[in-house]
Amino acid sequence: MTNRASAGRIAAHVVMIGLSFLAIFPVYWMIQTSFRAENEIFSGGLFPAVPTLKNYTDVLAAMPMLRILGNTVVMAGATTLAQVATGLLAAWALVRWRFPGGALARSLIALSWLVPFQVVMIPNYVLASKLGLLDTVTGLVIPNAAAAFSVLVLYNAMRGFPREVIEAARMDGAGNFRILAEVVLPNLSAPLASVSILCFISAWNDYFWPLLLIRRMENSVVQIGLQFFMTQEGNDWGPLMAAATLASLPILALYLVLQRQVVDSFMKSGIR
Repeated sequence: MTNRASAGRIAAHVVMIGLSFLAIFPVYWMIQTSFRAENEIFSGGLFPAVPTLKNYTDVLAAMPMLRILGNTVVMAGATTLAQVATGLLAAWALVRWRFPGGALARSLIALSWLVPFQVVMIPNYVLASKLGLLDTVTGLVIPNAAAAFSVLVLYNAMRGFPREVIEAARMDGAGNFRILAEVVLPNLSAPLASVSILCFISAWNDYFWPLLLIRRMENSVVQIGLQFFMTQEGNDWGPLMAAATLASLPILALYLVLQRQVVDSFMKSGIR
């Protein structure tokens, strides 16, 4: 039995190593291609013969890449803060107060999660146009300031919080916001981290809404900036891979710093 169990563990590790290689290799290929000269982009070697930074200099010369990265960081950060804040307050209201139609409200929030954002893009565009928010980072954030995902995850987390503790704080004279800030929030660090990470990654990868709203390159985000090197005549692979590498650096840095929280967030969101 011991030998059979050991063989099973070895087989599982071999499979996981193979799957890890399949996941990592495209990232490696993107990075090493960004250092290749134009005449060796399609060579089959695993390493560039003569590494060069020309693709990166071409990217920085062709577009305001640093400003685009800054726009994306601001947009993703503001969207994350807004979604976490609105989700927290909505979840607290659904958990704390019993009111007629509460179950219906939760059902409608869950139902709205199933509606693709592309369905409401045109009404949002018309509203953004009337409010003068076209071609602005603010216009990218406001339509995504509330997310059903954040509400549902935080609602499930708060629902398991002991009501006796809340009632004890209420008897001590604490108000709703004080109870939320000083009693509930310190015990929701894991769900808040999970929601924040997933919201940030989702906002960073958003493509269709910025494509519809943004007109000028200096107000763009990275997902739209990458399109600059994809034309009808063909893709400029060297600068495209360099721009993609620069666009991936913040997310890779986030993963390296918060590796455990990122993995936990995907596991918890998958379970829910």
